[in-house]
Amino acid sequence: MGRSPQEGSDATPDIAVGVGPHSQPWPDDPRFDPDLLAHGDRRNVTDRYRYWRLSAIVADLDQRRHPFVVAIENWQHDLNIGTVVRTANAFLAAEVIIVGRRRWNRRGAMVTDRYQHIGHVPDVAGLRALADDRGLTLVAIDNHPGSVPLESADLPRECVLLFGQEGPGLSAEALGCADAAYSIAQYGSTRSINAGVAAGIAMHAWIRRHAAPPGEPPADLPRL
Repeated sequence: MGRSPQEGSDATPDIAVGVGPHSQPWPDDPRFDPDLLAHGDRRNVTDRYRYWRLSAIVADLDQRRHPFVVAIENWQHDLNIGTVVRTANAFLAAEVIIVGRRRWNRRGAMVTDRYQHIGHVPDVAGLRALADDRGLTLVAIDNHPGSVPLESADLPRECVLLFGQEGPGLSAEALGCADAAYSIAQYGSTRSINAGVAAGIAMHAWIRRHAAPPGEPPADLPRL
């Protein structure tokens, strides 16, 4: 039997993270990966998914994804996109849509893009059409004149949260296509906050409004 497929992928550099080989007898469940059971699971996943196959994890997440989509403009190959994807995975967004350039820097995603549905549209018009087709409210997150403070906003349950590039923020076209625009309050001297941070704040605002606390792992999972 070869080395675990986690090697060189989303295994963490700290060997103390995760779990070692599973004791015998192994669980008789198709969700579990024999190679991970044999060698241990050092991936950056919650205990709920220890030893699970990648496809089984995605299938389980698909049963519980939240009805909001995250979109980010990608005109300058922004390094923050990976962070946005990682955060979208943490908050279980239905999908991440890349607007503009198809290629994006995955380093910041820390391999979470394997568990997250990633889509692409060539331009803002394509995103507007996607939102209309799915019946989603297109919400721009950007600190520009006329934006409503996110802290007092009531985010719609089924929506697209749209973010711009680091520095310039959302394009004028994106702001013009949005159904609503919300800003994040800032109290210091800086003109703007990191795009990845802004995305996390907005997603958590959605979670506080619409999501229940995370549930317990299924009773049929093995004790680790």
